[in-house]
Amino acid sequence: MRVISGSAKLRRLEPVKGQDIRPTSDRVKEAIFTIIQFDIEGKNVLDLFAGTGQLGIEALSRGAQGAVFVDNSPTAIETVRKNLLNTGFYTKAKVYKMSYDAYLRTSSERFDIAFLDPPYNKNLLPPALYAVADRMNPGSLIVCEHSDKDVLPPSVGNFETLRTYRYGTVRVTLYRN
Repeated sequence: MRVISGSAKLRRLEPVKGQDIRPTSDRVKEAIFTIIQFDIEGKNVLDLFAGTGQLGIEALSRGAQGAVFVDNSPTAIETVRKNLLNTGFYTKAKVYKMSYDAYLRTSSERFDIAFLDPPYNKNLLPPALYAVADRMNPGSLIVCEHSDKDVLPPSVGNFETLRTYRYGTVRVTLYRN
């Protein structure tokens, strides 16, 4: 894993050791950031189910103002912190070791872009999508990475599906309000 573009371009990212974490492939990550490239500069980003933190870190590398990383795995959170230090973005980030729902219930932070990439086949994406929609600013974007078996709603609150992209068995669905 590496940062693809921006100020931390080509910096290697640590994987989460000893965990069953499925990181976003470079191919899918590059496709996501090509699609949203003009939406990142100066924005506040949420990387929910952060894992290694690579989606939020990529956004920071490409000019996001700040990022919040949330994961309930202590090993994942330790990895996110290492990757933030390695890329020089630690001061632009907040890192929380807690479940996505606990974070969204207790936080008042608002976001312009949210990355949702929960573990596949655990039915976490639909409830997380509805919960995160309430934390988004007007004109914001929610990016969902999911299995081709997942069926997502066409709209969530005031968010509408822009498009779903296919990359083998991986799907990326974008919502905008």
